[in-house]
Amino acid sequence: MISTDDLQFFVMLAASNSLAAAARALNVTPPAVTQRLRLMEERLGLRLVDRTGRRMVLTDEGDHLAAGGRRILEEIGGLADTLAARRAVVSGHLRVVAPLGFGRRYVAPTATGFRTIYPGVTLSLMLSDRPAQLADDAWDLMLYVGHLRSSSLIAQYLAPNERFLCAAPEYLAQSGVPNNPKDLLKHKCIALRENDEDVTMWRFKSAHRGKTVGIRVEPTLSSNDGEVTHAWALAGAGVIVRSEWDVADDLRAGRLVRVLSDWKLPPANIVALLGARNGRSARTARFLQHLQTALTPAPWRRNCPASDLLNNEFRPGQDSALV
Repeated sequence: MISTDDLQFFVMLAASNSLAAAARALNVTPPAVTQRLRLMEERLGLRLVDRTGRRMVLTDEGDHLAAGGRRILEEIGGLADTLAARRAVVSGHLRVVAPLGFGRRYVAPTATGFRTIYPGVTLSLMLSDRPAQLADDAWDLMLYVGHLRSSSLIAQYLAPNERFLCAAPEYLAQSGVPNNPKDLLKHKCIALRENDEDVTMWRFKSAHRGKTVGIRVEPTLSSNDGEVTHAWALAGAGVIVRSEWDVADDLRAGRLVRVLSDWKLPPANIVALLGARNGRSARTARFLQHLQTALTPAPWRRNCPASDLLNNEFRPGQDSALV
């Protein structure tokens, strides 16, 4: 009546906050997710999900199926680990979670390379704008960018990543250059809503005096998608706080320039979080090793020292292409 493929599908669906998010995680279209869910509900004779607008909520039956499915998949995974250990091979299913933009650019290519080396491993990659909201038993390895609120998980450092305040030269030429954090209150600010962070509170620390300042901005534009906010900044729509991994190429090319370089934002280093169940499985350890190799040295710093990016600041009258 219900297969392990069905369980994997529904567990992934239950870990998402919408059918569209589940479709992205499963790399299929939203109609395909809707159709498969409908067929499961018809076979079981139960309603598993209630849809409210664009969001979805598990019914009691759906909650029960998701919980039971996770337990069954864990038992199957544990059995596969035991048998694989006896044969000294790396196999089984690996569930990886990563932020949307970083996952697309760096984790997805690493996954295909990993599968070439270890064909006995099947891998599912879920991309989410709020990975920290997922239940601990919904993943084996999570890539996280930014400050960790919880210290209960095992975290392994992978790569350095600064956060920069930047804008397009055209915007700064038209709107002026902020001289201190308080000047941002007079500027158009763009906010990226991710990880349930307080994204409108921008905190700065003076590079010279060590003074810390927090500024509550009122965004003129905001989105939960980093590619969208990045595109807005490139189009000259305002000032943005963005990770070094995302804007390094634009800073080198002069499409974006730094502002307030004397004020440092909190870093957002790349770390890997290990799940409770398979944190020490061979496939998790090998994938983590593969990822470390791909991120060492940090790709966003390979063509330019970090100090060059740190010093890349807009000055009135300069060309849009930096030299």
